[in-house]
Amino acid sequence: MNIQTLLLDSLNTRWGKYKAELKICRQEFSEEAVHDFRVAARRLLAFLDLLRMMFQDQGIKKTRRVLKDQLDALDELRNTQVLLADMSEVIRETPALQPFQEYLLHKEKKLLRAARKEIRSLKLASLAKRIRKLDQMIQAAKKTDLSTSLFSVVDEAYAVVNQRYALIDLGQPATIHRVRLAFKKFRYMLEVVSPILQDLPSDHLKKLHDYQSAMGDIQDAEVALQELADFNQHAPASYDPEPAHSYYKERHAIALAGYIEDKGEIITFWRTARDQPFPQEKRT
Repeated sequence: MNIQTLLLDSLNTRWGKYKAELKICRQEFSEEAVHDFRVAARRLLAFLDLLRMMFQDQGIKKTRRVLKDQLDALDELRNTQVLLADMSEVIRETPALQPFQEYLLHKEKKLLRAARKEIRSLKLASLAKRIRKLDQMIQAAKKTDLSTSLFSVVDEAYAVVNQRYALIDLGQPATIHRVRLAFKKFRYMLEVVSPILQDLPSDHLKKLHDYQSAMGDIQDAEVALQELADFNQHAPASYDPEPAHSYYKERHAIALAGYIEDKGEIITFWRTARDQPFPQEKRT
């Protein structure tokens, strides 16, 4: 597979998945449907980031903004539903969370109404036109130029990950979150180029997913603590916030310890420089 074909296939696959998940979300609006739509939009967005770095085209930047706005509109719902899903598994053993659960359920109802309206209001015609222009841009590009720039883009995304990784302060979870955001973009870009990487281990992409999830667990605990602080401002005077706060502080500590244990694995996911071998090449 040449790089031009790879990019065209990736664009069509991600665009097709985005449209399919949007259709499902409109027909069968549910937590799972919203999640799958967000993932499809995120993967398409990451692919646009890759193209933007390769082609330096302002039109790609505008298309990216459309998708980013869609994701931003669903972020709060996603965070609320993650908290509720986690809570449903421990509520019997931790009844002190029940007032917080009721608060989140009420919030979820309002967010679901807004999300349903947002999903139904999305217009595909303009976005589809932009995607067709991207298809034409890739087809018109010189194959030699594509070959030169593709891996450089992934190198650059990985370099950002490592720059942020070097600045991690375990006492400041926000620094880990910054790594996570850069890593997510790198991971989705690596998914694009993986079909043309020789000897890539079959579990390599799963390892990237698991590493990202470990950072995500820390962020979810951070969000829970912030949501709990917001709830405490509106809770009745009789409510004791300490048990719930202690629960999420413990969850945060466990998530942080889990990430610390394996955080050095980050050096195994890509080459450290353009003149260096890929990790899988070192093992062969």
